[in-house]
Amino acid sequence: MMNTTRILVINPNSSELVTAAIDRELAHFRALSPVAIDVCGTPGAPAGVSYQRDADDIAPMVRRIIAENDADAYVIACFSDPGLDGVRETFPGKIILGCGENAILQALTEADQFGIISLSILSTYRQRRKIRMMGVAGRYVGSQGISSNAVEATSPELLNRMVEAGQELVARGADIVVTGCASMSHFRQPLEERLGVRVIDPVGSAVCAAIGRIILRQGQRREPAC
Repeated sequence: MMNTTRILVINPNSSELVTAAIDRELAHFRALSPVAIDVCGTPGAPAGVSYQRDADDIAPMVRRIIAENDADAYVIACFSDPGLDGVRETFPGKIILGCGENAILQALTEADQFGIISLSILSTYRQRRKIRMMGVAGRYVGSQGISSNAVEATSPELLNRMVEAGQELVARGADIVVTGCASMSHFRQPLEERLGVRVIDPVGSAVCAAIGRIILRQGQRREPAC
């Protein structure tokens, strides 16, 4: 029987360029994954999450996508995790991961202190709030912006700015660096090589966590006694 288990990765902005970049970076995960990995965008949403109001506007759109698309797990592919708390409340039985929250949790299991490369100063403000709300500020060295946006971050031309931001975080004491945007996935390997520390790609991290959660649920199922 064909395995129809799948993960839906939601790019919660309307940029087709960003959706394509996420889909492209997940190709090597598909080759290893026991479940299907699909990616979709969010037509009608802002082209990026520049402000908190963008995240607030996107939240009901994410909720609608999850309601209309059946999957075994969902990943919100934006570091701000727009709508995450609301969709978990609305769909309590579903596996729903936010790539920002998940990446931070992974960083805590792999290193003592972490830092985040952010797109802009506004992104930095949202990340600081997230860290405070998660209660992990004591292990956070800060965020360092690169004065960019989600669409521009799909370009490899930003690598030098990414490296400079990462070096600043390492200088502050970061043992691990998190890229703070779904568009930054393609920078993970060159950043690790240039910085000499582990770099977490939030989307890949959340997809792998979703695969693990699916397998855990499947493994915990018990056949009814005869």
